[in-house]
Amino acid sequence: MKIALLGYGKMGKIIEKIALDRKHEIVLKIDYTNLNELTVENLKQADVAIEFSTPDSVLNNIAKCFEANLPIVIGTTGWYGQLQNIKDECIAGNNALLYASNFSVGVNVFFHVNKLLAKLMNNYPYYDVQVEEIHHTQKLDSPSGTAMTIAEGIIDNMEGKTEWVNVLEHDGSTGIDMVKNNQVLIESLRIDSVPGTHTVIYDSEVDMIEFKHTAHNRNGFALGAVMAAEWLKDKKGFFSAADMFNFDVLSK
Repeated sequence: MKIALLGYGKMGKIIEKIALDRKHEIVLKIDYTNLNELTVENLKQADVAIEFSTPDSVLNNIAKCFEANLPIVIGTTGWYGQLQNIKDECIAGNNALLYASNFSVGVNVFFHVNKLLAKLMNNYPYYDVQVEEIHHTQKLDSPSGTAMTIAEGIIDNMEGKTEWVNVLEHDGSTGIDMVKNNQVLIESLRIDSVPGTHTVIYDSEVDMIEFKHTAHNRNGFALGAVMAAEWLKDKKGFFSAADMFNFDVLSK
């Protein structure tokens, strides 16, 4: 499979290594130093694009891939306010796009179990819930896309929760006093060199339940992105990681 890498920072380089290990070919690598090479002609050399750039670049990269009729896998977060518009454009143009806040297999298992746990906790209303996420200090967005997906999974399955609210922590305070009963608090902490830790906390007067995923490095994200590209090739439509990771068996 021939891959175009749109974004060639730390993640792009890890994706490149994993793709090559899986016998794929990288035919185009785009970063801020060679934006002039992001052309429809160059994109048409590839079978699929993997996009890990920045929120400022992602929409232009999507548009270029749509113009080239090139399937695109998107790992960049921070652009989801345009999600419906991009979905409409994708379907209208008979293109292919797969996005995810996190491509890690472990995180996607976590997403699914998080929904099941939220549904279960409806039986125990004396627990309240919040989400904590910790990332490296270079992370541009807050909260993380992964934390948003976790919170939305809780909201979709827990009675009385209708929205999330984010607090970016600098002073160690919890921010819990700011939260209304219908809200899920997302606490965001930024610590040097932490790839990503996400914890769902159910707390009551008598005890606390913690459900946690800790990434040891970025390799799991990169492997999942390459797997997504393999899955998306030759497909048409607008997809999320949930379409690729089929965990229905866990619900039975």
